[in-house]
Amino acid sequence: MPSTAETKDQTERELSRRSRLSVPAFAGGFLYLLSAIVISSTLNGLPTVGPLQGLTPAFQGASEPAVSPRAGEVKYISHHAFPLVAGSVLAAIAIVALTLILLLLFDAASFRRPTTWPPARLLVLVGGIAVATASIAHEVVYAVETHKFAVGHDLSRHAVEQALTKSAGNQIVAYLSLLAGLSLVVGMVIVLLNSLRTGLLPRWVAYLGMFSALLILLPNIGATLQLIPAFWLVMMGLLLGGRWPGGDPPAWESGEAKPWPSRAAMQAERKGRTPAPAAANGAANGGEVAPAPTQPSPSASARKRSRKRGGRG
Repeated sequence: MPSTAETKDQTERELSRRSRLSVPAFAGGFLYLLSAIVISSTLNGLPTVGPLQGLTPAFQGASEPAVSPRAGEVKYISHHAFPLVAGSVLAAIAIVALTLILLLLFDAASFRRPTTWPPARLLVLVGGIAVATASIAHEVVYAVETHKFAVGHDLSRHAVEQALTKSAGNQIVAYLSLLAGLSLVVGMVIVLLNSLRTGLLPRWVAYLGMFSALLILLPNIGATLQLIPAFWLVMMGLLLGGRWPGGDPPAWESGEAKPWPSRAAMQAERKGRTPAPAAANGAANGGEVAPAPTQPSPSASARKRSRKRGGRG
């Protein structure tokens, strides 16, 4: 158990970190949403190739046409590289803010709950930095590869696949994004789960954060769903800045774990009674509950009275 002085020092450091992170958390939420809007609006104009267009060369007897039906798609990405790269930079800044928030939550939770899994901090740190880096690298590699295609003379299907997926740069970034995303998601879920167990976060905020982690792993799902991680970051800005409705969760000020009461305990409190006093006393005495005194059954009492009357006769 930490001493009173250690607890005081910890809460003071946490308060200082919270005040520094509240504005970045707010900004991260808005930047993450803005990133999703910029990228989605840019890709909305992307030329699409339907089944009939894709099969047209085969109908004309050309199994490998000189110009792939998807050549326009690659050129479009090349001509709109700047907004795509800018959107990825905004997302990377938001991920950095998210990483700093998770590191604060991990340090606060592990102080109050020493059994918190230590590697979760490393997963968050490495995964957060890698996801931010991969976010920018993905669009930069896309811009370079699609530019080579746009200014070149090879417009075949093979050249399209090289520009979009099969080049060495694209494959390296794809694997890096997958590993980085998994690392960040696992670390984020563990941190939020322990923050919930120690009472640092309200239940719905912790659960919403876990769901947001899955959405961060799937970045190309449109701006609508990306509103959820953005909203979570803004809520964290409110909490870290001390502006949470009803005040901060008690665990922040006390420096101790203050788990949220169960649903049964909350219902009992609303009714003005404490749940299961006998069970509570038994738990205090080592988990053994004294059996309730037994009452004689009505049939046994009737037999006893009959025997008394027979004795008198």
